[in-house]
Amino acid sequence: MNENAPGGGLASRLRASGGFLFGWFYGWYVVAAIMLVLAVGSGLGFYNLSVYLKAFVSHGGFSVEATSLATACFFVASGITGLGVGALIERYDVRLVITGGALLSSITMFGASHVHELWQLYLFYALFGVGYSASALIPCTTLIARWFSRRRSSALSIGSTGLSLGGILLTPVSARMISTLGLDGAAPWLALVCVAGIIPITWLVIRSSPLDYGIGPDGDPIIRDHLGVPLPADGIDYAVAKRSRFFILMTLTFIFAMMAQVGTIAHLFSLVSGRTGSEDTGALALAVMAAASIVGRLIGGWALAYMSSRGFVIGLVLAQASVLVMFAFAESPTFLIVTSFLFGFTVGNLLMMAPLLCAEAFGLKAYGRIFSMNQLYNVCGVASGPLLMGILYAQAGGYRPAFLCMAVASTMAFLCIWMAGPVRALLQQHQS
Repeated sequence: MNENAPGGGLASRLRASGGFLFGWFYGWYVVAAIMLVLAVGSGLGFYNLSVYLKAFVSHGGFSVEATSLATACFFVASGITGLGVGALIERYDVRLVITGGALLSSITMFGASHVHELWQLYLFYALFGVGYSASALIPCTTLIARWFSRRRSSALSIGSTGLSLGGILLTPVSARMISTLGLDGAAPWLALVCVAGIIPITWLVIRSSPLDYGIGPDGDPIIRDHLGVPLPADGIDYAVAKRSRFFILMTLTFIFAMMAQVGTIAHLFSLVSGRTGSEDTGALALAVMAAASIVGRLIGGWALAYMSSRGFVIGLVLAQASVLVMFAFAESPTFLIVTSFLFGFTVGNLLMMAPLLCAEAFGLKAYGRIFSMNQLYNVCGVASGPLLMGILYAQAGGYRPAFLCMAVASTMAFLCIWMAGPVRALLQQHQS
């Protein structure tokens, strides 16, 4: 009998055990698989964008100026595609969507050696963005939201750790392969790693919803009506949610917050190496930031069990604003490394808060489409942050005004989330 069929072996064991396998709630196996999927996707995708770009400049004959819009193509394509991904995962098995995204990403990687014209470079990054959108954050956070309710923050913090792990473990390996084998030689191997690292674990471990196995989120019993029929997923309609005050202000919060965060990440190496005169110190600052983001995310997942999500975000954006002011005036290597460590704590936590707030505020009824719309708007912040930092640096002849501007952006994020009001207000109104 097929293990994955409704009556298959795994399904039968989950139904019989109340969703537990070898003493663990099966949702945690899904979280572990998501961590691996995100590690491969981010390590070969998001964090690897600059590696590919450098290879295209060095080996493809493209100028830095001509390729400056390539990364923006990735983010724009990823954001727009997310709307379709959100709709697809509401209608079809999430594993089909992740598999399609992984296959497109691997095919795109394999074709890297055939990029010779500027339009081909832009197409490469755009297709890569489409594949990343379908196989990474939107489907993975949707899965966690479906499998967990009471322990959603902890599950998100653990699963999203894969994003940082990919940058730490896979991106350096990819860079070394491209440096040693050249882009032509490394591309087929990177494509193989993408397929082998995502698709098998997706089909072996990931399952779309606990409801398919007769259990609710966290392994709790399914809520049924007076006739014993399972109630549909509670939540706000997509059309209502996207016009709500909370959605608008929450989205503005993350546009400003991610503008400051991604802009800082993009220029951190340049800031530290320029002020210390050492590229090794710049590389150390990036490594410290990445490590702190993992630790911070795990601590944040634990802390969220004892405080409100909105209060946590308020603290994060204020902390980020303070750290960016510190970057503006930091000069010594020690001060810069310590500041990078503190910044890493905010990086790890802010990334997981958008999906958590969407799930808490609007429920699961249209979560995929609501979160994908939020991510589409967030592209404005992600794409504009590095550009604005670069312009301010060039105009001022230094990074101090640029980092102070990003501190102002974080302060704007604080004002938006403060004015958004209680997280659950709209959902509670709908339930009543």
